[in-house]
Amino acid sequence: MAKVAFLGLGVMGYPMAGHLQAAGHDVTVYNRTASKAEAWVKQHGGAMASTPEEAARGAEFVMACVGNDDDLRMVCTGEGGAFHGMEKGAVFVDHTTVSAKVTRELYEAGKAQGIAFVDAPISGGQAGAENGVLSIMCGGDQEAYDKAEPIMQVYARICRRIGDSGAGQMTKMCNQIAIAGLVQGLSEALHFAEKAGLDGRAVVEVISQGAAGSWQMSNRYETMLDDHFDHGFAVDWMRKDLGICLSTANETGASLPVTALVDQFYKDVQKMGGGRWDTSSLIKRLRAMG
Repeated sequence: MAKVAFLGLGVMGYPMAGHLQAAGHDVTVYNRTASKAEAWVKQHGGAMASTPEEAARGAEFVMACVGNDDDLRMVCTGEGGAFHGMEKGAVFVDHTTVSAKVTRELYEAGKAQGIAFVDAPISGGQAGAENGVLSIMCGGDQEAYDKAEPIMQVYARICRRIGDSGAGQMTKMCNQIAIAGLVQGLSEALHFAEKAGLDGRAVVEVISQGAAGSWQMSNRYETMLDDHFDHGFAVDWMRKDLGICLSTANETGASLPVTALVDQFYKDVQKMGGGRWDTSSLIKRLRAMG
């Protein structure tokens, strides 16, 4: 079993760290709001630290699941950051969805210190984290990935190295691009069913068994029909991710017309006060239009 630090105990990180402790690893957690770390230790055991540097001291693996590029830089190289406490040969695994630019920046910073850095963004939502069935897409050196894979497998359904540093984040962008179009299409289909006077549940029961079926349809149609969005992946976070996708598309020359359009639809949802609603709340925008 390994000595592991886990930085960031949000809706994803909290259960992920719990899986590691339950698997027998020696886990020390850090969270910006200390009360969350205290609650985690009370529930799962393990230990808590007051800074990322303290949590990382002596750890073979440091896992992070924080908010954005700036948050990641802070927990890695900022004052009291994990890199200051990590020893040569240790592996930093970043589960945050961030830009490939900051990923490569921190990969090089870690390399200069003898620290390996694996970008390992996740997909599967809160339920996937709680049930330990996340999809993890990774970038970084093969040797570092091979060391970290058994740790990540504790909460993964699939874990795969896609390529060099940044490849994991690029793959997560593909994931978010695909989801954006799927959720908008599902929203339009359910909205159309409502306007046509159809039983939405009966409609989904049929079409979900054919080519229209998807994870989003199976897991979100009921809450969408019930107008319930207080769960899942927040619109604010989706817009952060789509912003990364669109910025990177400009750099690479990729064309993302549907993604750009859906990003603006999410902006409309934010204006409706739905920044913390689940991403399936796109249907509320359609309902508000009449």
